[in-house]
Amino acid sequence: MAVSGFEGFEKRLELQFSGDDPTTINIGLRRLDFELLEEILDAVQCTVVSAVGNRYFDAYVLSESSLFVYPTKIIIKTCGTTQLLKSVPLLLSRAMEMGLTVCGCRYTRGNFIFPKAQPFPHTSFREEIIYLENNLPENLCYRKASVMPSKKISKKSSSSHSWHVYSASDGHDHDNMMVMHHDDDGHDDDGVFTIEVCMTELDRALARKFFRRPGDGNCGEVAGKEMTEITGIRNINSSALICDFGFDPCGYSMNGIDGANYSTIHVTPEDGYSYASFECVGSCSNEYDTIGDVMKKVVQVFRPATMSISITSGATSQELLWKRVSDAVESLGLNCSSCTFDEFPGVGTVVFQTFTTSRRK
Repeated sequence: MAVSGFEGFEKRLELQFSGDDPTTINIGLRRLDFELLEEILDAVQCTVVSAVGNRYFDAYVLSESSLFVYPTKIIIKTCGTTQLLKSVPLLLSRAMEMGLTVCGCRYTRGNFIFPKAQPFPHTSFREEIIYLENNLPENLCYRKASVMPSKKISKKSSSSHSWHVYSASDGHDHDNMMVMHHDDDGHDDDGVFTIEVCMTELDRALARKFFRRPGDGNCGEVAGKEMTEITGIRNINSSALICDFGFDPCGYSMNGIDGANYSTIHVTPEDGYSYASFECVGSCSNEYDTIGDVMKKVVQVFRPATMSISITSGATSQELLWKRVSDAVESLGLNCSSCTFDEFPGVGTVVFQTFTTSRRK
């Protein structure tokens, strides 16, 4: 817990693995038993509060954000003062015992609201990079770190959002070779994308919906389901299976699973440092036409004064993808104040945009 308030901005770690045994690849990291997951999360300093899964992957709501476990990919996203990167040596060791070799790493985060409250190795982006460099094996020979600043396209922009990205890869595009990216109808995806959204200065009336009623006596799961319904989060993707949790006295987390894809939302609603995040993964062949509608619904749930959107994709249709996202957000009164691009080996192109309104708290 930060001195001034709870740190909403998350740290996100994604590790990809490969192996020679087809049986291992089909089950892979999902063989990690709960005790081992608890050991890894204990190093990060968070716990599991709820879980759900399907035939593609397992999704866990954490006391600080989320964990997703696929056969050959694991994504951990944590907020507060968690020490996320301390999971790396443990994950690599456990995966090696299963016959899996790490073939890609991606670490991303926004600007911390309370940077001085962060413990090692998250005291600075430089320290985070050094920690990763010291713990990743030599086969990840394509490495890059970048802070994507707001490349101003409006002098009126007051956005302080920036995007920190570190990637390490063996040079192969493993995302598009994985079984998880073939849908149930047998169609091959023409590209996988990840959208990460950070929103601050939430509309106060909407943020209040993420506070528990005094003395309601409900467990976190029941409170979470109520928040999912009354806020409109349920309507963002009505076909998703949602695992949600409402914290006491306030705060909210959810994971939605839809086939091989997930979405996740985390909310810190307190005045003065209100924050919400939305993240989803999808394929350009299946979700491309609907992503604009999804982004509109997300904005309508929170009505932030400032937001940033990072889109990571190796797909050839990426330019059209981020344009659809931008158009959807701008149609609701948020103006694009910056836009920048960068290429990361083995990961693809990252497009980072910031949006602001004239509304201020």
